[in-house]
Amino acid sequence: VQLQASGGGVVQAGGSLRLSCAASGRRLRPYVIGWFRQTPGQERNVVAVINNNGDRIYYADSVKGRFTISRSNANNMAYLQMNSLKPEDTAVYYCAVDLNSAQIILDLHDYDVWGQGTLVTVSS
Repeated sequence: VQLQASGGGVVQAGGSLRLSCAASGRRLRPYVIGWFRQTPGQERNVVAVINNNGDRIYYADSVKGRFTISRSNANNMAYLQMNSLKPEDTAVYYCAVDLNSAQIILDLHDYDVWGQGTLVTVSS
């Protein structure tokens, strides 16, 4: 499976962006999907995770109430809706799939396939 993340850009604080993750080569339905982000010199951190059915979701405390993760198994897509963006949300955002799990996984090292990353810049 290959993942293609898109939707990043430059936005003012308080604005919104919607990231998309398109999968090809395999159906995503059986697998957990995560969104992660990374800033220069920092570790990649989990932002949000959704299980295979979409009925279990995890959010990092820093994005709760502002970000929404979703998936469309029919379209082989995942999304991250980001509202009320803050300058500290500036990062490269990655989507990833754990081909060994359907349920919530928070450790990035368990994820097998990664998209190429999309840059989100929030200006103050």
